[in-house]
Amino acid sequence: MAGEILITLIVFSSFFGIIYVFLSTRNKERLALIEKGADAKLFNSGKKFSFGEVVLNLALLAIGIGTGVLIGGVLEKVGLESNVAFPSSIFIFAGIGLASSFFINRNLSKKED
Repeated sequence: MAGEILITLIVFSSFFGIIYVFLSTRNKERLALIEKGADAKLFNSGKKFSFGEVVLNLALLAIGIGTGVLIGGVLEKVGLESNVAFPSSIFIFAGIGLASSFFINRNLSKKED
């Protein structure tokens, strides 16, 4: 019982420690660049994802997982073992869903430009 609690505390403290070090280091780097006279536009160079893109990614991922569960059930009825049919079909169709969301988002961003 104590081991499970200790492992959970270590995992979460490590996670938040890594985030803290990342954010504090990024802040120090930005302050150093500002002191040297760098332009503030330098910090906004990354592409921002819109809410619609995130929803599209999650929707296609959920559709892929649902299709994977459905195909896994069909493969189990055909005779494939369930511990092989379900994980393999879920991962395959989730990957297809994520790949299709990538291509759809890429086409939508090309149309916006």
